[in-house]
Amino acid sequence: MLQHLQGFLEASRFKYLIFGVLIFAFPAAASSWYYATYTELFITFGIRVLLQMVLAYIIIEYLLTYLLNRGKPRTFALAMTLTLLAFYVVCNLIFIYYLEPTFPTTYTNYVKRFTDASFLGRLTNISEFISKSLYLLYPTLLLLVLKLYIEKQRLLRLNEQKKTAELVALKNQLNPHFLFNTLNNLYALAIKKSDDTPKVIQKLSEILDYILYRCNEEFVSLNKEIELIENYLSLEKIRYEDRVKIAFSKNVTGHEKIAPLLLLTFVENAFKHGVANEMNQANINIQITKKGAQLLFVVENSKPTTTVRKEKKPSIGLTNIKQQLELLYPKAYDLIIENNANSFSANLKLDML
Repeated sequence: MLQHLQGFLEASRFKYLIFGVLIFAFPAAASSWYYATYTELFITFGIRVLLQMVLAYIIIEYLLTYLLNRGKPRTFALAMTLTLLAFYVVCNLIFIYYLEPTFPTTYTNYVKRFTDASFLGRLTNISEFISKSLYLLYPTLLLLVLKLYIEKQRLLRLNEQKKTAELVALKNQLNPHFLFNTLNNLYALAIKKSDDTPKVIQKLSEILDYILYRCNEEFVSLNKEIELIENYLSLEKIRYEDRVKIAFSKNVTGHEKIAPLLLLTFVENAFKHGVANEMNQANINIQITKKGAQLLFVVENSKPTTTVRKEKKPSIGLTNIKQQLELLYPKAYDLIIENNANSFSANLKLDML
């Protein structure tokens, strides 16, 4: 309901008229006892609301837009003061020459408030000027609050759309990266004419099915991510056989929610930099635990004792994951990466959402 009202007020050319009707309806209904006739009631409140809406239109559409928003605060303050003085003059003219003579019974006590009830006497009455200005300004203030709220909601929607678009782009970048690495594994097995090739194809199809069709939500069950990691580890064990020793410990319920593909990238990185170039045995240790409201994920891999000089390339996976963490877990994660002489580790802490 509120969203429809926001959209209508944003798009409608008659928003001041609509708001004026609302401003008229509620105070008029509450003050009907004060006036002798409904005619007097409608005339009095009609004049007040008309002045209030015209003032709101001038301030919001012109003074704020063309002066304050363009960095002219002094000119805005002067124009605002002159506008309020002009409306105060108009109010006094209406009271003296129309409302008071037309409805004398209602305005007898009002006139007694002034020590000098003449036009000049009222015009120089500072307290009356402030009182009338505040009364005329309150619909403007309400409209400004509504306008700021609508603008805030619009910016939130834009940020959410931007966030969604960035996540889609990041996932589209990550999936080909993962597929490229896995196909390389399959290619290596095919060259060796390994009997495990059909099993690898089956595991790969399960992984691709998950990536392409089952992880399109913003958050997925941790069980699914653990199953994905286990499928990936099965592929790598077939590829590297005795060259890698893997320890994978889990101490979670599995029902926790997490952004898809976050954890797998750290595991993938451990194989890429810790196993691929190791001529002897490599070690990879993976731990997933939950402590209170935090998920703790640690991946540690040994580093090759001998390294082959290669062209340095940016790590697509880790860069991608850091960007996703900023989008999905702002101020709700802690990532510590340690790159030592003999080992590399990534320690991730996530606040469960």
